[in-house]
Amino acid sequence: MFKRCAAWLWLSMLCLGLAGCATTTTSIDAQWVNPALVGKKPVRSMMVMSAQRDSTNRRLYEDRMVAALAATGVNAVQSYRFIPEDGPVSEEVLRNAVRQAGVSHAMVTRVINVSTQVNVSPGMVMGPAWGPGWGWGGGWGPGWGGFAGYHNAMWATTMPPQVTTTQNVHADTRVLDAADAAVLWSVATTTTTGYRSATQLIDQFVQLIVGRLTQDGII
Repeated sequence: MFKRCAAWLWLSMLCLGLAGCATTTTSIDAQWVNPALVGKKPVRSMMVMSAQRDSTNRRLYEDRMVAALAATGVNAVQSYRFIPEDGPVSEEVLRNAVRQAGVSHAMVTRVINVSTQVNVSPGMVMGPAWGPGWGWGGGWGPGWGGFAGYHNAMWATTMPPQVTTTQNVHADTRVLDAADAAVLWSVATTTTTGYRSATQLIDQFVQLIVGRLTQDGII
């Protein structure tokens, strides 16, 4: 009986610990490769563009994506070097930036929306492991309630309900030909943010995208 109750206690604590340390995951919801363009030749130069309101995260993402692409042999550059301002820009500004960078392709990532998921884990009460009366006597004296009563009170554990929220960031990433803006490759993703920092979120996302680009023969 004691072992069973102790096992339940540790299992419950472990589950709560895992819930509080939720990891970041990015999943691919849909993917498309242009059959007329893919496989012709790998993309060797690319401008990385991040369309988001937060200028710091924009620069973090572009820096890390450029570094990851460079590690595969792609000559990649950040868009903020040529378009320092944040917010919408005209088609002419975009084309001029790509032309100045001297790249053949552009990768554009934008956040489509953010959804919030609420998770509720019901509470539980675990009673003493041993029944009353164990350990009475033996000179403990009046008022102690018996050794078992004093000792087993520790095992009467109440765990309140746990409410956690998870944010899901839905993004769209496309690789376009700089000459005519034809889409070569596109992917829709969902990132479950968990409790990691923005840098960890970005790194995990970048690794997935670059890995899939390599797998599909785009780079």
